[in-house]
Amino acid sequence: MSARLVAVSGLPGVGKTSVAEIIAARTRSVHLSIDAVEEAILACGLPSGWQVGVSAYEAVRAMAEQNLRLGHDVIVDAVNDSEEARQTWRTAASRTDACIEFVYLMISDAREHERRLSGRDRGLVFVGEPTWTDVERRRADYAAWSGEVLEFRFNV
Repeated sequence: MSARLVAVSGLPGVGKTSVAEIIAARTRSVHLSIDAVEEAILACGLPSGWQVGVSAYEAVRAMAEQNLRLGHDVIVDAVNDSEEARQTWRTAASRTDACIEFVYLMISDAREHERRLSGRDRGLVFVGEPTWTDVERRRADYAAWSGEVLEFRFNV
């Protein structure tokens, strides 16, 4: 039986990390977070920008592949707002003969989503917290999903 790669996706503030941590704990899987890796890269003094974001995805992909080759299931949490970002995980699965699943989280109530975002502090000094305007901009640019995704809407 091959290892499984689950990419938990969605806009900032929808609960990706919380869901990924719960899944990883219950399934004894490895949890990898793009934000944690991006935080480490930025802490080294590199300037913030798309190159750091791409670097974080590639670093997590490499770690995911190492763990998948060892037979460990891997749960990645990342926004995955572009086809290129999603291809990162397809590549990792292909290189390791792992099964891949995409999970897309969203909050149906925009006011609740904004409230959750405004009240959070993950302690990421360099990545920081996005504003609601940042999230709305990302929502406008978020690439549509094909039929390969499991979609979960939180109605609160």
